[in-house]
Amino acid sequence: MTAKAGMILARDVFRSESEIGIPICGKDTELTDTLIARLENLKVQSVYVEGHPVWEEGDRGLDDMLRDLDSRFAKVRQDPLTAKLHDIYANYLKRSMGESGGRKTD
Repeated sequence: MTAKAGMILARDVFRSESEIGIPICGKDTELTDTLIARLENLKVQSVYVEGHPVWEEGDRGLDDMLRDLDSRFAKVRQDPLTAKLHDIYANYLKRSMGESGGRKTD
């Protein structure tokens, strides 16, 4: 598991892959080092966290992704439905990556 302290759970965490039963941790729980160790001891292999908090070398930033999106839609932006699709995807990128484009700001 590559989750780090300070991240927020985006989904409930269950003991196994099956979402049957009582969750171990609830959505919106902030991860701590102790909680991460406990989840690892319970053999939890992965969790879903909010945003795009794990930034790795070579990942593209939000500005780059939005420029690429604009470029892909440049020839068809005059169509109202296609323009709406562009806006929906651009808003999704902004929401999922956060204001900092996925990079942690301290």
